[in-house]
Parts: sequence; C-alpha cells; structure tokens
Amino acid sequence: MTDFHYSVDADGVATITWDLPNKSMNVLSMEGIKEFDACIDKALGDDAVKGIIVTSGKDTFAGGMDLNIIARMKEEAGDEPAKGLFEGLMSMHAILRKLERAGMDPKTNKGGKPVACAMPGTGLGIGLEIPLACHRIFVADNPKAKIGLPEIKVGIFPGMGGTTRVSRLLGAMAAAPILLEGKLMDPKKAKSSGIVHEVVEPSELLAKAKDWVLNAKDADIVKPWDAKGWKMPGGAPYHPAGFMTFVGASAMVHGNTQGVYPAAKALLSAVYEGAMVPFDTAIKIEARWFTNVLMNPSSSNMIRSLFINKEALEKGANRPAVDDQTVKKVGVLGAGMMGAGIAYVSANAGIEVVLIDQKQEAADKGKSYSETILDKGISRKKVTPEKKEEVLGRILATTDLDALKGCDLIIEAVFEDIGVKAEMTKKVEAIVDENCIFASNTSTLPISELAKASVRPDQFIGIHFFSPVDKMLLVEIIKGKQTGDVAVAKALDYVRQIRKTPIVVNDARFFYANRCIIPYINEGVRMAAEGVDLPLIENAAKLLGFPLGPLQLIDETSIDLGVKIAKATKAAMGDDYPDEAVDEVVFWMFDQGRLGKKAGAGFYDYDEKGKRGLLWKGFTDEFPAADAQPDLDEVQHRLMMAQVLEAVRALEDGVLTDIREGDVGAILGWGFAPWSGGPFAWLDIIGAAKAVEICDNLTATHGPRFKTPELLRDLAKSGETFYGRFGTGKDSKAA
Repeated sequence: MTDFHYSVDADGVATITWDLPNKSMNVLSMEGIKEFDACIDKALGDDAVKGIIVTSGKDTFAGGMDLNIIARMKEEAGDEPAKGLFEGLMSMHAILRKLERAGMDPKTNKGGKPVACAMPGTGLGIGLEIPLACHRIFVADNPKAKIGLPEIKVGIFPGMGGTTRVSRLLGAMAAAPILLEGKLMDPKKAKSSGIVHEVVEPSELLAKAKDWVLNAKDADIVKPWDAKGWKMPGGAPYHPAGFMTFVGASAMVHGNTQGVYPAAKALLSAVYEGAMVPFDTAIKIEARWFTNVLMNPSSSNMIRSLFINKEALEKGANRPAVDDQTVKKVGVLGAGMMGAGIAYVSANAGIEVVLIDQKQEAADKGKSYSETILDKGISRKKVTPEKKEEVLGRILATTDLDALKGCDLIIEAVFEDIGVKAEMTKKVEAIVDENCIFASNTSTLPISELAKASVRPDQFIGIHFFSPVDKMLLVEIIKGKQTGDVAVAKALDYVRQIRKTPIVVNDARFFYANRCIIPYINEGVRMAAEGVDLPLIENAAKLLGFPLGPLQLIDETSIDLGVKIAKATKAAMGDDYPDEAVDEVVFWMFDQGRLGKKAGAGFYDYDEKGKRGLLWKGFTDEFPAADAQPDLDEVQHRLMMAQVLEAVRALEDGVLTDIREGDVGAILGWGFAPWSGGPFAWLDIIGAAKAVEICDNLTATHGPRFKTPELLRDLAKSGETFYGRFGTGKDSKAA
C-alpha cells in the first residue's frame, strides 16, 4: 500500500503527493513516514531536481497522525518507553528538519532546493506541521477548509515541530491562540495570522507553487530562525517585553487549567526553554516535553476518550446490525426550549422537521429559536442568508398532528408527566406510519414505563438531549425493556446525522448521566448544609477540572427543577430515599425565591443582565459556616466519589454496557474532569486499591452512600484496571 507518490516533471520539479488509499482524508502512519522520508531523499539526491512540491491527492491535505504510532513506539521500547518515544520523535523531527534545510550548506545557507507545500484544503496537526517545515505554503481558497493545531484539545500538544516553529514564526503571544487554544482558521485567516503565505484559486494551486519553486532564490528558502541575527518576535524570555509575555502566559495557563492539564504547562515550558537556544536544540526540548506528556496517564486517557473512543461511538461501535435507518422526516412534539433546539439541529442537518405545539404562537416561537441561532451565525459570517432560508424552510411549525404523516421518527419533548406523554403517544401513533420510531426526550422518567402507552413498544426508545441542544455534544439513547434493534439503530443513525456523539444505555431511574450528575450536586449541597465554606466547595471542584462547581451547576439547571426531581424521587423510593439533608437546603432556597440563574438569585448573586457575581452571603444566616473546615482532599474525594461510584454501579447494574460510553458520556454530558479521561479512566489512574481505601474512609465518616461497589473491590483484589478487564480502546484514529 503506497501513501506517498513521487514524480518529476520536465522542468525538474519533484512532486510528492500524499494520497492514502481508501480514505477520505490523509492520516500519517508509520509506513507513511518511511515513504515520505524516502521521497525526500530521492528528491534531494537527484541533481536533476530543482525543487520540490509537497501536496495531496485529495481535496484536503491531512487530518493528523495515526495515534497507534505513539503506542507502537512505547511497545517497541520495552522497559524504557520514555526513551523509545523520545528517539522515535527525534527521528521524525530529523525527517522534517531535512526537508526544511533541503540540502543547503550549513555555514552559508546556500545551495538548497526550494520546497513548497500546496494544500488543497484542511491541514490539522501533522497536516500543518509538515507544511511548516516547507519554505512556502500555498493553500486553496476554500472557506470550509480548517488550518490549525488542535492537539491541546485531546490532551497533547503539537510535538512534531509545530510548537517550536509557530512560536518562533509568530512570537509567543500571537502563537498562544493557535497552540494553547487549538484555534482553527480558514485559509484567509491563516494567511493574515502569518501561518501560511499564499491563498490561491484551487485551479491555480499547483501552478502557483511550481512557479515559486522555479524562481525562488537562496534567501527565499532560509527559515527566519536559521538566518543570522534572528530574534524571537515579541521578545525572548530574557527580553523585557518577552518576560512580561511569558509571565502573563503562565498565569493564563494556570488560570484556565487549574494545573490539572499537563499538556498546556508542558507546551509553555517547551516554548519558554526553546526560545533561549538554537533551533536544533529547541526541537530536542520540544521532544522531551512531548515525551513527558505522552508518559502522563492524563494525556493517554484524554486521547483514548476524546478521540479514539468518541470517534468509535460516533461511527456506530455499538450499533445493531440492521439496515440503514437514516432519518428523512422527524416530528418534534413540544416547541419549548428542548423541542426548539431539537428542531434546529435536525433541520440544520438537512432533515425535514414538523414542530408541533398546542398553540400556533408557541410553535412559531419554537421555530424562531432556529432563526435567532442562524442570525447569530450570519452576524459572525459563519452562515449565509441563503443557508438560513434553507434551514428555516425545512421546519413546519404547526398545531396539526396530521402534519406528522410521513415522519419516520417522532421525538416527544412535552411536559415531564407520564399522563401527558401517554396521551401524546397514543394520539401520534394513530396518525404515523406503523414503521415510525417513537422517542421520548425525557431526562428522568423510565422509558419502559412510558412505552406502556405505545402499541409498538419495540419501536419506543429514549433519546435524551442535553441543554442547550445546539451546543451540547452528547445524546443519551435509552433502551426500554422491549426496545428493538431497529429503534436503536434509528436513534444512532439520527444522532450521527445531527453530528453529535451517542451513548446507548439500558433503562433505569435517571439513566446514566443524571444518575451521576445528581449525586455530584447533592454532595455539594450536603456539604453546604454541614457548614463547609461555599467557596471551598466550589473551588475544590474547579481544582479537579470541573467546569462548574456543584452549587453553580444547580443554579444553572434551576433550583425549582431540583425540588421537582427530589419530590418525584422521594415518591418513588419511599423510606429508602437518602437525601433529606439535601432537601432541607434546596426546599429552603426555593421558599426564599432563590431559584437559580433564571431568577437572578440562587447560591450566587446575579446582576440585572444575568451575569454571575459572588456566592450569596445570606446563605450562612440559615446554615452557618462550621468552625472546623475539612481539608481540600476530603472535599474533593467526596465530590469525585459521589459521581464515580454511581458510574461503577451503573456498570454493575447493566445500565452501562460499555465503559467507553461511560467515560465519553461523562466528559461530554456534564464536563467530568476531562483531564482524567472520564470516571473509569480516573479510577484506573489512581488504581482500584486506592479507590477502595478512599471509599472505605468516606463510608466510615459520611455513611453508606460511599460504600465500595463489589466490582471495584474485586478489581482491587485482582490488581486489574477497568480498561484492562472491560475496555477495547484499540480503534485507530488521527490526531
């Protein structure tokens, strides 16, 4: 199998064309690296070759690197994985450095062969790092193309020279959004930022690159950092301006990561240290820090959960083997916030939508939600007026249930009441085709119970969206006791159409996500009732990497919703209900009219525009702060274990059938410490034995809600990990 093709034209220009067989986008493999290296040697060693063009045989350049390369480097290194990784990285650096120097004399910087990169479209990760090692970058003018280095988003950083080259090219401050935020740009923005040199018409891409190659002078192919007298833009660390840049960058990184994301700190260290030495030493420093990150379990867990496992789930890793179930027409019952959001994401994905509500005014308001989102897109130049009309044209807002005829999927998003939902189920099933799948967007009511109102319970399923629908990436699919394979496949195919990530779970109270989220909130509220300082609770969570502390989270979701859930849960569980202490606080807050952000008052104060302020000082009037405060570790253990133990119990109970779904769902659904890779990955980091020790201590101090699950205790005895026993995690994907 050949990934790279080599040819030389009559004018002496060698073209190295990257074209991975049977793939829509190029991804760099171990075999591809060897082929690319051989092509470079061939071009540089041929006196008839005047210059080189590196391009792609596809309409994109490249999507990244095969992550299995890193795993193979570790495995082949045996007992010295760090050494194996470092040496493997340096060998790849050597290939790109050879391309960059292109045979020029090391003393005079003359005699090299010009190298141009002609990018037909998107270049991400290594797909930008290769162009950065070329002398001039040409990109086809395609506004849909994305140029950037997104590695930081999956727990690593650009480790094939991208960090060193971008920071030296632009300076630390200008490089920060590209490196530390993983910002992606269209070609024109990439040019204005200084990352690429030319944006040209697609039909002229190779011709422009060839013209430059044939006319380039010696000075045109010397990189700035290889020229005499080069100084880092914005100042090196020992320069007054550079010093202030790095001080600010260090504070920004720590403020954004709370010190729990190793890649961001390592990236900044590589830039800082690399800026004070020659380029060839700088890339060694980059390789050392990259090795450090790759050896950190946080990074490997993030790669596994946020890239490999996420992609596997999106491609249908757990899809039943039935025919294609692509959705053509969806009916959305209820035009409130959730229904309106579901209508938008469906129409935006090209699906015809019927949006139903009891009153035409409410249905129209639901449709206007899509118009608002699209108008924002137009103002940001991400949506055209034509696209807006096209999307809105797919949404029919009506009160007429007969308009649902022809729908192959119904998603019910009406009031959270079994009786109301049952009535709608019966009415709609009498109208739609017998093959239509009926789904409920309920977040708490058991799907098997709701399915009792259906004449076709095998075609009844839960499709639980998270709010706001247009922004949240996760969709939880819930199988009732009688749900059939076709319904599951229909739900999965639909979620793929709307470009979100699905997890499939079995039916149980609160399903999976809410089963874990609610204990997290409750534990925070419980500590508040005990007199733990509210800032300690909130900051303990943020220091763990949670985007929201439990008190802010209940403010966001609304305290009256918490009251409603508590009452329903208590009614269902009776004497087994465990959260009286939580209810004391939540019900009191409800009585005070402090319903959360939507009311402008909750655990936090809010200004008239709804901007969150400080924690409400009046809370301690009813629940005074205790004289003795717990240490940070205890607070963090309580917040973590409240969620993690529920994830383990969900696996024990058969609600979860795949720990990959448990980890991906936790990160995307409620922001569970992304640095950890998810609850099961976090338990693997600390080890089952340590987790049992923490649980036993918490149980002795705080009660049976922290009782160690038998599965966790069994893993501790055997010395196994969750991924060792249950995980697959062998899917390959680009990064």
